Amino acid sequence: MARAQRAKPTGVWFWRWRHNPLRRHSDVVEARVVLAAWTLALLAGAIAGQAAATETDHYLTERRADIHAVAAVLTEDAPKTSAVTTGFDDGKVWAKVRWTTDGVTHTARAKVEPRATAGTRITAWANRAGALVPEPPTATEHTLGVLGNGVLVGSGACSMVLAGGWLIRRRLLRQRLAEWDAEWKRVGPQWRNRSGGKG
Repeated sequence: MARAQRAKPTGVWFWRWRHNPLRRHSDVVEARVVLAAWTLALLAGAIAGQAAATETDHYLTERRADIHAVAAVLTEDAPKTSAVTTGFDDGKVWAKVRWTTDGVTHTARAKVEPRATAGTRITAWANRAGALVPEPPTATEHTLGVLGNGVLVGSGACSMVLAGGWLIRRRLLRQRLAEWDAEWKRVGPQWRNRSGGKG
């Protein structure tokens, strides 16, 4: 009895693949659509996710190679608090700094600690054009960015394929209901006649 109960879910889940009098052509098509949808979804998710992760890694690596640290000096006292009240706030404030690269003196505004006084030395980041840029991500942030983009894009690709399979299944369901309705219109009167004859 216990063996029969364990075997039942398999029969329920895979009944469209097994020969039985209730299985129709549309059931076989639907089973193949489901199998194809899941196979393509997994492949598309893996390929898209890998491509996104590789592209993100390439971008972050190139960005890190394009910038370098510079020793800068504050030319003014930093504000006590940030003027930014909404959005992302890292707790730092904007202040004017000065640095020298290849004998050329540059000035710009950079993020520094609040209340820092003029003359305070800080580490800033500049690109090859000499413009200040945000600090590059750490190794951990780099890894999380690569994995996050890969998972996000891969999940999106997988979901799109599954959504397409779901739409096809809905169309097959409407077609199957129409077939059942047509068959009932053909067979129903015969059953009613037989029932009436017995009465």
